[in-house]
Amino acid sequence: MEAIEAGADALGFVFYEKSPRYITPKNAKAIIEKLPPFVEKVALFVNESAKNINDMCKISKATLAQIHFEADEELFNSLEVPFIRVIRAQKKEDITTFENEYRLVDAYCEAYGGVGKRLNIEWFKDIECSKIILAGGLDPSNVTELKSYGFYGADVSSSVELTKGNKDTKKVKEFITNAKS
Repeated sequence: MEAIEAGADALGFVFYEKSPRYITPKNAKAIIEKLPPFVEKVALFVNESAKNINDMCKISKATLAQIHFEADEELFNSLEVPFIRVIRAQKKEDITTFENEYRLVDAYCEAYGGVGKRLNIEWFKDIECSKIILAGGLDPSNVTELKSYGFYGADVSSSVELTKGNKDTKKVKEFITNAKS
């Protein structure tokens, strides 16, 4: 709720059991039911079937599925909820994958999510960024550097934590303030 009060447009709920940020759909639902209506409730998935994604989104009342793994079009076509693909970029050319869709672009790493690895921001010069949510290595001190690129949004996790999975309210508020200023 503090993130929402600070101006967050979306909250993420990690439905990947191997993550220190994992939350059950039932526990996510208890939080989601308290959120205002125009906040996006994002459910993050790794290596799940379309059925499991649909079921967990229904149980939790998540409004958007964030797909963090390579999936075939059949999976995406079987989703009953809006979704956003995650591009785990290893090179500049990767950031234009699915360029006609809104997408989250993160730095590639072997593990999934929240390791704080940053992409080369120079890759985004002369690229249309209005459909990109940038993730990876962003923190309260560097998020202001993104303004001139025109990203749709910025995603943050590990850099605003006290410990893995435990957010620091001060850092969260500072990140949001700096991102929106």
